[in-house]
Amino acid sequence: MAEWKIAYDSWKPEEQPLREALCTLGNGNFATRGAAEESSADEKINYPGTYLAGGFNRLVSKVSGKDIENEDLVNWPNWLPLTFRHTGEEGWFELSQVEVTHYRQELDMYQGLLTRQIQFRDSQNRETHITSRRFLSMANPHVAALEWELTPQNWSGEIEVRSALDGRVKNSGVARYRSLASQHLVPLETGQHNDETIFLLTQTTQSHIRMAQVARTRVFVEPPSENYKRETKTGDKAYTEQLLRLSCKKQHPLRIEKVVMLYTSRDFAVSEIKQEACTNVSRLGSFSQLLHEHCRTWRHIWDRCDLEIASNHNAQRILRLHIFHLLQTVSGNTVDLDVGVPARGLHGEAYRGHIFWDELFIFPFLNLRLPELTRELLMYRYRRLPEARYAASQAGYRGAMFPWQSGSNGREESQVIHLNPESGNWLPDNTFLQRHINAAIAYNVWQYYQSTTDLEFLSFYGAEMIFDIAQFWSTIATYNEQKGRFEILHVVGPDEYHTEYPDSEEPGLRNNAYTNVMAAWVIRCALGIAKVLDNTRLEELYEKLHISADDRSRWEDISHKMFVPFIEDGSIIAQFEGYEQLQEFDWEKYKKKHGESMRLDRILESEGDNVNKYKASKQADVIMLFYLFSSEELLALFQSLGYELTEKDISANIDYYENRTSHGSTLSKIVHSWVLARSDRKRSWSNFLEALMSDVSDVQGGTTQEGIHLGAMAGTVDLLQRGYVGLDIRENVLWLNPALPVEVSYIKLQLRYRGHWLTLLLTHQKLLISVDKGFTKKVKIGLKGQVHTLQTGDKKEFEIS
Repeated sequence: MAEWKIAYDSWKPEEQPLREALCTLGNGNFATRGAAEESSADEKINYPGTYLAGGFNRLVSKVSGKDIENEDLVNWPNWLPLTFRHTGEEGWFELSQVEVTHYRQELDMYQGLLTRQIQFRDSQNRETHITSRRFLSMANPHVAALEWELTPQNWSGEIEVRSALDGRVKNSGVARYRSLASQHLVPLETGQHNDETIFLLTQTTQSHIRMAQVARTRVFVEPPSENYKRETKTGDKAYTEQLLRLSCKKQHPLRIEKVVMLYTSRDFAVSEIKQEACTNVSRLGSFSQLLHEHCRTWRHIWDRCDLEIASNHNAQRILRLHIFHLLQTVSGNTVDLDVGVPARGLHGEAYRGHIFWDELFIFPFLNLRLPELTRELLMYRYRRLPEARYAASQAGYRGAMFPWQSGSNGREESQVIHLNPESGNWLPDNTFLQRHINAAIAYNVWQYYQSTTDLEFLSFYGAEMIFDIAQFWSTIATYNEQKGRFEILHVVGPDEYHTEYPDSEEPGLRNNAYTNVMAAWVIRCALGIAKVLDNTRLEELYEKLHISADDRSRWEDISHKMFVPFIEDGSIIAQFEGYEQLQEFDWEKYKKKHGESMRLDRILESEGDNVNKYKASKQADVIMLFYLFSSEELLALFQSLGYELTEKDISANIDYYENRTSHGSTLSKIVHSWVLARSDRKRSWSNFLEALMSDVSDVQGGTTQEGIHLGAMAGTVDLLQRGYVGLDIRENVLWLNPALPVEVSYIKLQLRYRGHWLTLLLTHQKLLISVDKGFTKKVKIGLKGQVHTLQTGDKKEFEIS
């Protein structure tokens, strides 16, 4: 079971912030960081954090004399507090005050269980062993539970146990945000429901989301005894605790169970949240019973979602960690919550918990395993269409313009200014000009449909989004008489280093290649969907969205005449118009000092320089096109635009930009690994391993502790299935184009494709496909240019060497 566990065999306080993020537990409804139960937030070592899916609140801060409003994913009350002390002592147990003689912390991903074993010696030479276990129930999205087993090794005596709910929290998990307003919660009430149970009720200051936490604490002594005293303190509206005084005997374990029921005003099927929590906590079974139900649910999830890989590296365990954190952020419990996928999961406060374009890297995994979940996450975007339409109209466009950063209601949440931690300067932030988020949403809708053929979703929701986004692109694009083509101005591409031209006072760039090509693709997609929908529904949508025949004629025109900038001889796609005029960058000098994955924008600004002057990218931009589309699709798309692009040109573009990328984003290595999967498998595998370890090793030096990079985690799994297995859905065929690296002997995975469960086992010599029971009788699989029709019960082996 070693490949299912992440373990730490020593106590290293300096590593605790990273461990807390990586050992976060969640169930798709809420998540809690892997902080110790006895710890409290000190902003250096320990930072307990509990985050609710969709739990946002807005506060106004004074920055440089201006009022700036930010919306944050709220840090909710800490339900973890559990500690003890010997009778007569003032201080409570904490690791910094004792000598740790044994320590092991273990995250069991198969069971969703965090275990900690500690043996320590205090100042009185008393030796104590504590085993703690903790889980957030995947079986019941309102339940969290922890258990302590405390065993005196060389002493007997009376102790006092403290079990608490702490609402005296704020958002302070990201150092660069700490000067901003951070008190999101107002305490409403504390109290005692019965002898075993305390409760805490809080509410956010602006969004008025209420949360009720009810904690039930029970004690089991060996030998059994009811001879202990319990006292409850509820005087503080933000904090409540129970104190239990009991006797311990040497070598006799004492077991403490703390079960917490959590409800919020966002929940369905609820009368009043405090009442529901108090009523239901009394109905819950023991810790072991709840754990059994939780583990059974995780087993069912893994039966669907596991991916096996045999390699001579640590890939299997880390891949499972990535899948684990994805499924803790969004699961079956997420359905009906009306939430998106935060770029940093529910694991910390970086990016303020906002939803970006990372869905582009996350949905491919979900589409082929949990399509019902993808559908629900796409509905998050659909429900925010009115706000996107309003944003487009305010900017002078038609259709829908989705925000680069989204939160509660879909308004633009991108910061107006941001702090550079390298220099301490507050700087203008123009990254909201990343209009390519609109293309990502349309792409996600279409890929979901391709994987599921969910025509009802496409007809009633998906097509409306794609049509509105196509209309946006058709109105932000303007016709340039000199070029004889359409162009898009004042945007920022995925490479966030370039937000303006050197010495320009106007933000944005002209004709970012990725943005322009994706805009043309969206419009082509919209035109194609018109051939899929029935005529009645199509006319309804055209009328509802005010899309005229002239509009559709303009769409056709743009789909063939969008401008794409090229460099020199026309084989290298320019990242944006004017890119070739920038200066080359001294990579060798800065890599020696800062390593490869560096944030050049921050470094250069702190030196009085500006990254906008250089041919230096944070992450893939042009290369993203080769990541999203097969070479066949991309070459056809460029041909339709009137540009000649060849397979050889694709390789030349990859080489050109790989030498000019700092990989300042964790997504960058994934994209580069994917595009090299067939041309240079050795470099592809090397990039894959770096992407795989980016969070575990915290390659960006302190960012993972603020929240894991969920897009990068899901991207590594997608890289295996699309890059190395070669999955691609085209023309109603699931195409497979295997390209296993030498370092991998086999990959085994299950996929849900158009109602069928498929099991794929890939080696360097063979591909074995098994078709389980499906909703339809037949499924088409393409391999080596040939299409094979398989049906339920079939097992087929293909030679691929």
